[in-house]
Amino acid sequence: MATNLYFSQGRQSEQLLYEDIIIESLKMYGQDVYYIPRELVNKDTIFGDDSTSRFDAAYRIEMYVEGVEGFDGDGDLFAKFGVEIRDAATFIMARRRWLNTVGTVENSLDEPFYRPREGDLIVLTLSNSIFEIQKVEDESPFYQLKDLPVFRMRCELFEYNDEDFDTGVAAIDDVESAHAYTTILTFDQTAFSIANSTYTLGEELSQDNGTYIMKGEVAHIDASVPGTYKLSIAHTGATDGEYHVWSTTDPVVGADSLVSEIPLTNTGEDLQEGNQNDIFDDVADDFMDFSESNPFGDPI
Repeated sequence: MATNLYFSQGRQSEQLLYEDIIIESLKMYGQDVYYIPRELVNKDTIFGDDSTSRFDAAYRIEMYVEGVEGFDGDGDLFAKFGVEIRDAATFIMARRRWLNTVGTVENSLDEPFYRPREGDLIVLTLSNSIFEIQKVEDESPFYQLKDLPVFRMRCELFEYNDEDFDTGVAAIDDVESAHAYTTILTFDQTAFSIANSTYTLGEELSQDNGTYIMKGEVAHIDASVPGTYKLSIAHTGATDGEYHVWSTTDPVVGADSLVSEIPLTNTGEDLQEGNQNDIFDDVADDFMDFSESNPFGDPI
């Protein structure tokens, strides 16, 4: 027989009240976080990933962090290459708050934002941690009052891999300037003094080499040494898809400042902060003789 006509669990007024109570609870017991949508720049249609993702916006919203005893996951592990931090967390967010805060702004006809997406980032300001969404559960709790009021997102600690951060939030964008692979170009500071303008932090640079154009982004500016002006350029690439370096014969043009100057030197790549390549080189010089034909085995 059919369900009782006099009892209904799907009245809109009750659903809205239920959602209001959840939103109020999250505002009371949750944490302020930043939700950062991932923008795919060059998606690999075979493997489904994008090694050059870009993050252009950050939305402040409240979420509840499940687990009162700390983060989930495997914690801190001592692996053969050092300490690996494998923290994980589950975030709960009100569906209505997300749709009004993120979904409405980011929505488009080509790619509707009906729910959070795997690969997007959540910045937990409480612990200064960035988490990447691995799985979005949109049916838990299961149809309370015939409604789905929240998103439950299973996340793991994000590992930075030279992505482009231009969210407008300084604390988030600093991740790029501190950890991105950069190329150091040195300029004559006198030329900038005469022109009364300099390159600006975060602007796009280009260098036309005839058959291809080099492009990059200003990640750091160093004018501490008198007479010189150094730019750290991140996300370096050429329009022909091949590997090239910035030349010292053609001008580097700023897209915003419109400055056009020829660099004096190109010191090559500056690895990520905290790199140990110099330490490994020094240690290797102490016990390896690379003048031998086979330094890793018996001399030939």
